[in-house]
Amino acid sequence: MKYLVRDKIFAIGDDYWIEDEHGRRAFLVDGKALRLRDTLELKDPTGLVLITLRKKMFSLRDAMTIERDGEPLATIRKKRLSLVRNHYRVTLAEGTELDVSGRILDREFGVEYDGELLAHISRQWLRVRETYAVNVVREDADAALMIAVAVCVIRMAEKERDGDD
Repeated sequence: MKYLVRDKIFAIGDDYWIEDEHGRRAFLVDGKALRLRDTLELKDPTGLVLITLRKKMFSLRDAMTIERDGEPLATIRKKRLSLVRNHYRVTLAEGTELDVSGRILDREFGVEYDGELLAHISRQWLRVRETYAVNVVREDADAALMIAVAVCVIRMAEKERDGDD
């Protein structure tokens, strides 16, 4: 299933809808303004919070956390020693690791587990400016988590490019 994400969702304090490939509202990204750290909530169409994304405050390396129901679900960090410049590691709470690599700033990258593609993020399918697709390849993959991972790594790559802390 493909989900369409508009790049402007990264403005804290703004809310944006993510639509499925049929144009139906699938997720609402709710940017929380006036917080000590970057916080975004991914909600279902009824307003139920599915996932909370937060910038980790005290970390030696830039990191973001993904929470579900107030419990840690995953931590995302840029991979330290990587030949690929845009390579991130997602460590799930139970210890499973996902790899994210590709051209993050160009919105052309994949999310893999043990060499198997879970989601492909791309602009190539779209003609709409400032929009990219998150194509959840595996039916059993958690779509909300794949979207959250895409949002986090893009946000982290943009902050690194812009030289923000």
